[in-house]
Amino acid sequence: MRMTSAAALTAALAVAPLLAAGAPGHRAVAAQPTASGTGLSSPAAETALVRGVDLNTVTIPQLQERMRRGSLTSFRLTLAYLRRIEAVDPTINAVLRTDPTALRQAAASDVRHRLGRTRGPLDGIPVLLKDNIDTRGMPTTAGSLALAGSPPATDAVLVKRLRAAGAVILGKANLSEWANFRSAKPTSGWSAVGGQTHNPYVLDRNPCGSSSGSAAALAASLAQVAIGTETDGSIVCPAGMNGVVGLKPSLGLVSQSGVVPISAEQDTAGPMARNVIDTALTLSAIREDAVTGTTRGDRTQDLTDAATRPGGLRGKRIGLWRLPSLGAEVDALMTRTAADLRAAGAHVVEVTPPYQERLAEFEFPALLSEFHRDIDAYLTTRDGPQNLAELIEFNRAHPAEQTCFAGQELFEQALAAPPTTDPRYRAMRAELRDLSRRSIDETMAEHDLDAIASPTNPPAWTTDCARGDNDVIPSSTPAAVAGYPSLSVPAGFVGELPVGLLLMSGDHQDAGLLSLGAAVEQRLDAWRAPTYLPTLPPEDAH
Repeated sequence: MRMTSAAALTAALAVAPLLAAGAPGHRAVAAQPTASGTGLSSPAAETALVRGVDLNTVTIPQLQERMRRGSLTSFRLTLAYLRRIEAVDPTINAVLRTDPTALRQAAASDVRHRLGRTRGPLDGIPVLLKDNIDTRGMPTTAGSLALAGSPPATDAVLVKRLRAAGAVILGKANLSEWANFRSAKPTSGWSAVGGQTHNPYVLDRNPCGSSSGSAAALAASLAQVAIGTETDGSIVCPAGMNGVVGLKPSLGLVSQSGVVPISAEQDTAGPMARNVIDTALTLSAIREDAVTGTTRGDRTQDLTDAATRPGGLRGKRIGLWRLPSLGAEVDALMTRTAADLRAAGAHVVEVTPPYQERLAEFEFPALLSEFHRDIDAYLTTRDGPQNLAELIEFNRAHPAEQTCFAGQELFEQALAAPPTTDPRYRAMRAELRDLSRRSIDETMAEHDLDAIASPTNPPAWTTDCARGDNDVIPSSTPAAVAGYPSLSVPAGFVGELPVGLLLMSGDHQDAGLLSLGAAVEQRLDAWRAPTYLPTLPPEDAH
């Protein structure tokens, strides 16, 4: 007998808690060592749930086709990811907590699928959220004990959009505390709340950037997609260093509301996945006009088309910005990448975007002023410290905030920075905006380019609390400061360590960039699953 929508939903929600009784709890448990020495237990439990589905490589369209045919349910897919988190995450420490309602969300999606009332490509798809994105009923901490009390009262706008699209909120990912804007010598992937996230390819190596947990979780196939955030490099660098795809969208394409800020002038959330198709489909769900539509050239339908019908490389013009400062091995990889793209019919010319020294000189002072303004405004929406001065005092009074690195120099400098009403600040931001946009626009116009390409990252450095990061990576800055889109796709490896290719283009050219990125991804075919090596032999260390 075919149940009505209300009856079917009631039945599904009633059975979900019973089926979930053996599912993972709030936090992952210790993995059992295996003969390989990686500390990973067998994936048999999750593969039995999704027989015939390789969680490492399956795409959202493939999952939706299986759910349409009835050979897969969102419930089983979600349970498979929860069990994989339980088995694998203790090795990399990327997931802070899972959502206790995840299986109920999945059961509701299964009802919609059975009734033919799905809400789009993300309906029933498990998503991890970086833990600086407000999520009702779940702690949202930015990695800091100062926000570890009461959860936010409401969802961030982008989370509301995910829920409206039917996505399953699987849990929260670890991050670099305060999005790496606290200490002058931070260690990426560490937070007082979550500890240190490890790179799944080589565990003593760093995952880079503040969206480190989102990227590492995807590399380990702990969710289908994840959401990261970026001010400068914090989506694309973790994506590159963990061998996944990450898009920093055009500024304003995704709402900043309900996201712990650094700077309203540069901050954006963005999608991350193991492939460009899933990245584009996730952006189509979280974009600011996902429901109402837009008149700009990056409409939701354009993004979906970019995902499912990528263009070819023949005739495309790509400017290669080499950045030899990232090392000879990365430069050699860029040479091979350029040859691959040329063999597919692309025209690759070497470029050097101008004004980079001036951008490096002004960006940080401007961010200090903006952080003071924006974090004060955000803190008033939460329990705990109500402004930056109180936050500084909180960190001084809590030794657990100092277990990896004690410094909060950036907080202290931001407290003393000129306000955003100061003419000196306004002049800096105006020049930053002008020069960053010109650096991309003039380069693309001079060479008639479809995109500028550069290495996203060097090989991952060893994680070291005493030393901090080794992450002077200039490739993300022009698009980050300009508010233009940038996309990292896997380019290859230096030894065992992934390196990404960063593509950037003009304002609100996100759809075209995703289409080009899908074609580059298909040509390079550079992804491979992580091996969870404890370390590298001395002769292979870089």
